[in-house]
Amino acid sequence: MSRSTAKLTESVTSLFKKRRLDEEALEELEETLISADLGVAASRRIVEGFRRTRFGKEVTDEEVKAALAEEIAAILAPVAQPMPLDPARAPHVVLVVGVNGTGKTTTIAKLGQQYREQGLATAFVAGDTFRAAAVEQLQIWGERTGCRVHTPVKEGADAAGLAFDALKAAREDGTQVLLVDTAGRLHNKSALMEELRKVIRVMKRVDESAPHSVLLVLDATTGQNAIQQCKVFGEMVNVSGLCVTKLDGSAKGGVVVALAQEFALPVHFVGVGEKAGDLRPFEARDFARGLMGLD
Repeated sequence: MSRSTAKLTESVTSLFKKRRLDEEALEELEETLISADLGVAASRRIVEGFRRTRFGKEVTDEEVKAALAEEIAAILAPVAQPMPLDPARAPHVVLVVGVNGTGKTTTIAKLGQQYREQGLATAFVAGDTFRAAAVEQLQIWGERTGCRVHTPVKEGADAAGLAFDALKAAREDGTQVLLVDTAGRLHNKSALMEELRKVIRVMKRVDESAPHSVLLVLDATTGQNAIQQCKVFGEMVNVSGLCVTKLDGSAKGGVVVALAQEFALPVHFVGVGEKAGDLRPFEARDFARGLMGLD
């Protein structure tokens, strides 16, 4: 997260070179946090913590960074939760949603590889039927990982029908985890909403409890746009958890803190690179210290 770290720590270092933590310093700190995409509410909460515990004291930049890491970790700790997976459901259905370009399809592929390495029978549903590239990408990953891939008969085919057939087949062939890709054409919100709800509706005909997880994939490089996307998809479907991708290429990693403060949704995974192992479980303390450039 070197870009996000540099953006935040350089500002903090220039702000606190052995300085008294007075009202002016706190105001500047709040502005620094907001500009680093932590959001207004989280930034205010952090500064209030500083006001209660350190107001009027002489502080160094290193002390401030350590204290910031503690305050950020306190916000993140409640949302740092693994995605619950119950293979006994045969299959546990994960509906993966998000705007096109956030890394949905890549995230599905990485999860598939990780689950296969854990010995779980995993399959993909190429439900973004309008994007041939997304279908092809999952097919390639299916071949690499040994995951079955349920694909549309033609471009633009009905995604709900595909999901219905895939879930029926998964129950019959003993698939333990079914990862369902979806469209993310947000420019036509009402049509997308109807499509996602239809996918859910027809899957419930096969398994009333499906989907068992709804994972929203957000791209860290979009910064505060991720907040808006979380609101929009929360209105469309019952999002159960988040995956924040592309943290390695972003200076806006602070948005994870803003998401935690605003929505309190579990953050299951973060993406920090191209390899399957670069999709990692979210750890609050590690993330907070990493953001502040601390070991």
